[in-house]
Amino acid sequence: MPYAHAIRAIGHRVIDAVWRLGKAARFFFFTLKYSSNSFRRFHLIVKELFSTGVLSLIIIIVAGLFVGMVLGLQGYETLKRYGSESALGSMVALSLVRELGPVMAALLFASRAGSAMTAEIGLMKATEQISAMEMMAVNPIARIVAPRFWAGVISMPLLAAMFSAAGIFGGYFVGVVQIGVDEGSFWSQMQAAVDFRDDIMNGVIKSIVFGTVVTIIALFEGYDAPPTAEGVSGATTRTVVTSSLAILMLDFVLTSIMFKGN
Repeated sequence: MPYAHAIRAIGHRVIDAVWRLGKAARFFFFTLKYSSNSFRRFHLIVKELFSTGVLSLIIIIVAGLFVGMVLGLQGYETLKRYGSESALGSMVALSLVRELGPVMAALLFASRAGSAMTAEIGLMKATEQISAMEMMAVNPIARIVAPRFWAGVISMPLLAAMFSAAGIFGGYFVGVVQIGVDEGSFWSQMQAAVDFRDDIMNGVIKSIVFGTVVTIIALFEGYDAPPTAEGVSGATTRTVVTSSLAILMLDFVLTSIMFKGN
């Protein structure tokens, strides 16, 4: 009965997915539960902030700069058709602050820092370092997972802000320096169009949500990875794929809620 085998296979996949989702929710609960230990030893969070945030700055700034340059070039050609070249600054700033800054920074964060977290924790599990901590009565979630989680949550909004700032500079360079858009119009239109609550704060909320989701996915995949080379590599791949899909889906959900609120 080929249909019976197909239905059975689908059922097994659904059950596995629900089981892993429950394990991830439980993992997230224990991460929050033992976070107080991390804040009492804040130097652990600072150390992870360097790994997740500072070491991601180069790729964030370079990517933001080029995204802003492309936005400036494409935006100028579009606005030129309607005689609205002076609105280039507001278009670049709103595109970056509302959408591209949080989303692109989160995707880059998942690819660089998220995959590194998964690989690091997966290798610690494969080399039995986590088991050794448990034998020494050291809680691995409090010592390893929680500091990395809060480092990701803290660094993600800062990285998104750096991405948006670099993108605005890139749009300024292309629009004002190269093409010749009036500098005063570029900045004044930007200041008039960008609202702190509706634009900047919404972008900050998005980046915090993205940082939380990406970090917990990366940590869970590493902690749950089979202790083999193939298991760690598969967990790293799942981190990038799952995080990217989660970012895009959450972006739609959050944007819908924010526009509905306006």
